[in-house]
Amino acid sequence: MTEVKRRILIVEDDESITLGLQMNLEAEGYEVVVAADGDAGLEAAQAHDFALVVLDVMLPRMNGFEVVRRLRAEGHRVPVVMLSARGAEMDKVMGLELGAEDYITKPFSLAEFLARVRAVLRRDAIARSPEARVIAAGALQIDAETREVRRNGELVDLTATEFDLLMCLARAGGKVLSRDEILSQVWGPGHHGTLRTIDNFVLQLRSKLEVDPSAPRHLVTVRGVGYRFLPSS
Repeated sequence: MTEVKRRILIVEDDESITLGLQMNLEAEGYEVVVAADGDAGLEAAQAHDFALVVLDVMLPRMNGFEVVRRLRAEGHRVPVVMLSARGAEMDKVMGLELGAEDYITKPFSLAEFLARVRAVLRRDAIARSPEARVIAAGALQIDAETREVRRNGELVDLTATEFDLLMCLARAGGKVLSRDEILSQVWGPGHHGTLRTIDNFVLQLRSKLEVDPSAPRHLVTVRGVGYRFLPSS
């Protein structure tokens, strides 16, 4: 039986970049679909199933931030890797907060790009695996398939990156993860963010999930090492 290739959508208006990414992704065994502007990219992502969307920020007709915002607002869960020549931290934070799984600053090496793509697809496959779909932790319920978190039955609004970080810690089985380990697992290898970014995301998660964020019961700091997730309340 012939294996079905996973499809990746590239939304990029620079033809030379598109061609380079397409050739290398196809060499890795993916089927690639391309779109040259934001409107066409959004339409393609809405109409078809993709394993991943590679999305430039600066696009004609609709920028990448608006594309990912619209996709998430409509409930599309396809992983998104954003590309941009703008390396400002606020741009990266905006992309991740809107629901992108990774943000790569141009110029980048093709080896790094492919490694980041594989990391995002691997995390997505784990999140969708049925064997660990729901994790219960006191009043919290974390559903890996729907990417929903509830506290006392009430839905908690998390960004895509907040959810990925929570799942990273929850699936460690109580093991302490260093900030470097978290950065690699959640943001992918070669990410150039700072370790302080992780601390900020943990603070955001505590404010949303903990009864008393100043005395967390689940998202616990291990001084000098990193963080661990405790399922008991």
